[in-house]
Amino acid sequence: MDSDLPLDRQLSPVIDQAAIVVRDLEFRWPSGQAVLQGCSLTLQRGEFCMLLGNNGSGKSTLLKILAGLLTPQQGDWWIQQPVGFVFQNPDHQLVMPTVGADVAFGLVMEQLSLAAIQERVRDALTAINLLDYIGRPIYALSGGQKQRVAIAGAIARHCPVLLLDEPTALLDPDSQIDLVQQVRHLVKERHLSALWVTHRLVELDYCDRAFLLEAGRVVDSGDPQRLKLRLQAGSSTC
Repeated sequence: MDSDLPLDRQLSPVIDQAAIVVRDLEFRWPSGQAVLQGCSLTLQRGEFCMLLGNNGSGKSTLLKILAGLLTPQQGDWWIQQPVGFVFQNPDHQLVMPTVGADVAFGLVMEQLSLAAIQERVRDALTAINLLDYIGRPIYALSGGQKQRVAIAGAIARHCPVLLLDEPTALLDPDSQIDLVQQVRHLVKERHLSALWVTHRLVELDYCDRAFLLEAGRVVDSGDPQRLKLRLQAGSSTC
């Protein structure tokens, strides 16, 4: 945007009800390869939305920009802070030996008392139904349980927004559905907002809205079932 105003004032009152605002993002790798090209979307507070698209469409790149891991060359974006990012492979982000220690790890910078940390850890693990696992070694968990611990870390930090990059990709079918149901429950119960990247059409049954990304641009958005039918029709003609 051309205005010299801070982005939060430029986009107001849009951000008053929004969790994420993305306007005309452009991202290219150093090689010059374009990934995002005029990408725009808005996610309202309290929404559970899914981001769909073929491999290479820019889904993961967009999430990494929103999480602050990449910087686009052009465009504007705003997201509620702090942000909880859940990787496709939980082993890439679980760093402590036990469940409780890992959930507490993200609270170190907040300079909380020990009692406050313990309260937040217990609350977060209760929210994902893993309180009984507080002392369990991380290596002893299933893939789905590890993903839930990663989500608990974000809940403990009181993150209003969850970004989930294909969190069910490495899970068995039963664990996939269990995790998406768990996240939907958390979003609604705690009034969080979530943007979930997926290529599994069955997961559209659990979200509020969906975005379809093609060649780095959102080409369709809205009712998940309509997008599901569109994608099913497209695959049947291939």
